[in-house]
Amino acid sequence: MEKKYVKLQTEIPGPKSKEILERRNQFVPKGISNNCHSFVKKAQGALVEDVDGNIFIDFAGAIGTINVGHSHPRVVRALQEQASQFIHTGFNVMMYESYINLAERLANLAPGDFDKKVAFFNSGAEAVENAVKIARKYTKRQGIISFTRGFHGRTLMTMTMTSKVKPYKFGFGPFAPEVYKAPYPYVYRRPEGMSEQQYSDMIIEQFEQFLLAEVAPETIAAVVMEPVQGEGGFVVPDNYFVKKVKEICVQYGILFVADEIQTGFARTGKYFAIDHFGVVPDLITISKSMGAGVPISGVIGRTDIMEAADVGEIGGTYSGSPLGCRAALAVLDIIESENLNDRAEKIGARSIEKMKQLAERFECIGDVRGLGAMCAMEIVKDQLTKAPDKEGVGKIVKSAGERGLLLLSAGLYGNVIRLLMPLIISDEQLEEGLQILEEAFEAVYQKDSAAPARTGRM
Repeated sequence: MEKKYVKLQTEIPGPKSKEILERRNQFVPKGISNNCHSFVKKAQGALVEDVDGNIFIDFAGAIGTINVGHSHPRVVRALQEQASQFIHTGFNVMMYESYINLAERLANLAPGDFDKKVAFFNSGAEAVENAVKIARKYTKRQGIISFTRGFHGRTLMTMTMTSKVKPYKFGFGPFAPEVYKAPYPYVYRRPEGMSEQQYSDMIIEQFEQFLLAEVAPETIAAVVMEPVQGEGGFVVPDNYFVKKVKEICVQYGILFVADEIQTGFARTGKYFAIDHFGVVPDLITISKSMGAGVPISGVIGRTDIMEAADVGEIGGTYSGSPLGCRAALAVLDIIESENLNDRAEKIGARSIEKMKQLAERFECIGDVRGLGAMCAMEIVKDQLTKAPDKEGVGKIVKSAGERGLLLLSAGLYGNVIRLLMPLIISDEQLEEGLQILEEAFEAVYQKDSAAPARTGRM
């Protein structure tokens, strides 16, 4: 397939990127990781150009931040307009209407036939922190339950809630108290011979046992759940599990918090992924694609819960900045006018189809899964043992990058390739990106396209 969009003028990284990389290594700590060693010059839609003139197709989307694409004209126009009027006053000092407009719009979009209020912050982690604060204030309880493989951020509280030890937690303790981790379903890795329904029943039974053996439910303020686990490997639970957890929360007066930071704003084919499960959360945390790259986050919740915090108890200097609010309003306009929820379904269906085709060729692909355009495939060394192949994923991501495709890994074992392409990507760009993905597999695993079809659960 001839490349129409990817243009590689140099090796990756090119000479200019290498020069800047030397300065990066001199002045920026190694603790901040970099997936690609090229440096961006310009990005538009689903394409990214580096300082050496190489053009990439973006299947990473700034870790799920660019659902409406890079530098969408409506977002750029909104930011320019806002910057020409005022950049910041501090909502706590002097308010601005865009904050109110955004809060009203999100309250109306969010699930739940009840009155809602919305508070804005800066980052996803800060949104989760404030959801915890609000839940504790409302319930007058301290305990917080998150889930195995969950990711909620890098601050002290959210790092504690996050499941993966390396690289997120190792050596950074002690951690926040009163945080507990419950089991979360992982259908691909269920016990041999167990049906999906039997497995779901077992996980729920374990959750109920957890509330007997590990912590008393009467001490728990909130259960915080990603409707689809992001950094955990795009693990999709079944409706039964999500509904049962919510029922248990209602039974014990525990608040149910949906962490929609990576799943939100049309990524899964709905504004909020929790809508796929027929469950209404008490609180929802949002960020990432909410601002199309401008830092902003928020907590949406039932009015009586959100009102638990008294005057001055939540907020911050830059929380809900004018630029962030205007960007987010433009994002909502784009999702609606360009039918990005429908587009996510189509992108996801095509991506899953292609990944299943790859799975017929490459035995290293153990599982293909996703919801809407939040798709992934799990790479293993062996189909029977399902031993994770983190090294193989690293090679695939590197090979794809050298061919002009930006990719990200994920998963507790680091063996999942996730797709987070902008939802405004064209069909041609999508196909070209998927073709490069296939070429990366061929380069790493050197499988002949005529190899016999493999067997195994998809």
